[in-house]
Amino acid sequence: MNIKNYITKALVLLMLLPLANLANTEVHLDKAPIDPSNQASLQRGARTFVNNCLGCHSANYMRYKRLEDIGLTEKQIKENLLFTAEKVGDPMTSAISKKDAKKWFGVAPPDLSVEVRARGADWLYSYMRGFYRDSTSSTGWGNCVFDPVTCKVAMPHVLYELQGEQVLDHKTHQLTLAKPGRLSVAEYDALIGDLTNFMAYMAEPAKQQRNRLGWFVLLFLGVLLVLTYKLKKAYWKDIH
Repeated sequence: MNIKNYITKALVLLMLLPLANLANTEVHLDKAPIDPSNQASLQRGARTFVNNCLGCHSANYMRYKRLEDIGLTEKQIKENLLFTAEKVGDPMTSAISKKDAKKWFGVAPPDLSVEVRARGADWLYSYMRGFYRDSTSSTGWGNCVFDPVTCKVAMPHVLYELQGEQVLDHKTHQLTLAKPGRLSVAEYDALIGDLTNFMAYMAEPAKQQRNRLGWFVLLFLGVLLVLTYKLKKAYWKDIH
């Protein structure tokens, strides 16, 4: 074999190795139960988000006022969800500053307003169910959905008391529940499903309105097409 061709093939193989490793570390994502018409699910998700996520994360592009669109009254919002703001019209800001968060966690937690649009609902749903105990991590937790290669994650598992503690089989990459939490597996999955559903709504709160408006536009265009066709027939009826 020509030495030049041998070197070329060797270099190509070396370049393809990272791609092969990446393919081997792809993570399966479970389908998120997204239903923007289910207001009860959205309300439960909003409660979980405010009680467990706003402590560190913000949603600055979402205002509490928009929660009225999912069936909550202003009184319900004030009494049950308004913990990090003074008025219903205020944005959903975090309870801690970015400076303190960076000091405590090493990095400021990201704003979650459009997290679902950035990563996808299936990713978030799988991520929140993918934490496991990792003694080598600074937080004590790992998550292979966040980083398929190292499985390291800066965020601790804030809902571990509800889910329990999972362990990872590094050979099969399968998670098993080693220590049950306050919720059963089905109940915890439902909780995260509602949370993901709400965060999907939060990323595009006007989506439902746009969809309804789209049907009216299509109906108008259909009627306009019929009228235009009849007008054309009437205009050309005497012309052969």
